[in-house]
Amino acid sequence: MALSKALLPEFDHEMANTRRTLERVPDDKFDWKPHEKSWAMGELASHIANILTWAVKAINQDSLDMAPPGEPPPRAPLAASQQQLLERFDKNVVAARAAIEGASDEHLFQPWTLLSGGEKVFTLPRIAVLRSAVMNHSIHHRAQLGVYLRLNDIPVPSLYGPSADESMM
Repeated sequence: MALSKALLPEFDHEMANTRRTLERVPDDKFDWKPHEKSWAMGELASHIANILTWAVKAINQDSLDMAPPGEPPPRAPLAASQQQLLERFDKNVVAARAAIEGASDEHLFQPWTLLSGGEKVFTLPRIAVLRSAVMNHSIHHRAQLGVYLRLNDIPVPSLYGPSADESMM
C-alpha cells in the first residue's frame, strides 16, 4: 500500500475532529485569551486552520524559510469570524488532501527543510513533516483550543472518547 493511502484515513479522521472543534469557536470569543502570553482564541483557531498549508508546501517545495532574510515573515491572515475560519479550514483540508494523495512514496521519502533566517532548523523526509509539523502540530493546538473552550463553558466535543460535555457520536 502506498504511504499516501495509508496516511489519508488518519488525516481524514483528524481533520473531521479538528473541524468539530473549530465549529465551537464563537465569533464573540475571537479576542478572548486565557493569559496575557497566550494567543487569542481567534488567533489560535486561525493557526489551526492554516497549519494545513504546510502539507502542500512540504510536498510541492523543497524547503520553507519562516523568517526569510531581508523580508517580513510569511503570515497567513487571521479569520474574522467562525464562518471565515471554517471556510479557510475546509479549503486547506481539500488542498492538503489532494497534495498528499498525489505524492508518490519516492517523493514522500525525499528530504524537506525548515529554515529560519536562512539557517536550517531541521531536515526530515516529507512523510515525517506531514506527520509531525502538520498532523501532530494540528492535534497539539486543537487540544489547546479544547482548553480555551472549557474555560469559556463552551461544550468540548468528543474526539477519541466521550468528553465531559457529550458522549461519543
